[in-house]
Amino acid sequence: MLRSRRAFLARFGATTAATTAATVAVCALPEVLIEGQGAQTIVMIHGWPDTYRLWDEQAAYFSRQYRVIRFTLPGFDMDKPRVILTAVELTEVFRRIIEHVSPGQPVTLMLHDWGCVFGYEFYNRHPLLVSRIVGVDIGNPRSLGAALSFSQKLFVLGYQVILALLWKIGGRLGDVLSRKFAKVLGARAEPARIHAGMGYPYWNTWFGRGNPDNKIQQFKPECPMLFIYGRRKPAMFHTPDWLAWLKAKRPENRVVEFDTGHWVMRQQPDRFNEVVSNWLGGKV
Repeated sequence: MLRSRRAFLARFGATTAATTAATVAVCALPEVLIEGQGAQTIVMIHGWPDTYRLWDEQAAYFSRQYRVIRFTLPGFDMDKPRVILTAVELTEVFRRIIEHVSPGQPVTLMLHDWGCVFGYEFYNRHPLLVSRIVGVDIGNPRSLGAALSFSQKLFVLGYQVILALLWKIGGRLGDVLSRKFAKVLGARAEPARIHAGMGYPYWNTWFGRGNPDNKIQQFKPECPMLFIYGRRKPAMFHTPDWLAWLKAKRPENRVVEFDTGHWVMRQQPDRFNEVVSNWLGGKV
């Protein structure tokens, strides 16, 4: 069932936002797709330059047993108004959606790319709303610098600053160049749906550092976690130390390497679904 932004605003309208962040987040609530009728809920959150469609094959697979929740991050839907949200505001969006779709029951987060960054921050702020985490290709965001060589840092700095500037430029030029960069980086999203407005997380990272609402905390989860990453890419977005910590933290935690690039769930969907399904079912 597809619930419109208007439906969410109507449902949540009785609550007065206590902070500016909450007010902005309420105004940016996206449409939410709810699939399946399972007792447990999986919330899938994508990153750049994707939409909720990133998880099509996972939603079709897991909705047979679980209740699957998907949405496009605010500002990533080219048919919606251009917005820029801080990390705090995005976690507020997640909180309001999750409390609505799964009242009184924590959810499993399935995260990729910026979805990991903001999903991990959501867990840090609201751990009681999360039962398990499946993180894909991004480890502890605060330690990413330690995972990169000097040349890799230059690579990451280069493409991220460019995408940030393209967000600032916007318009047709920004959209065209964003699509070209997405192609160079091997993105799996539909090119026609990629646009410069998706770049605001990069703008916040490099040009919004003075705003404390953009700061990300260390991520060392207490809940069970499955971490999946692809090994065929220019740089790793996790450190060996963090992987070792994750494995040692809980016996059910698991780390799985795939012979893919960054978009693991698109490049090897069948194996991805099997690995995640087995882990969720307790087959570690």
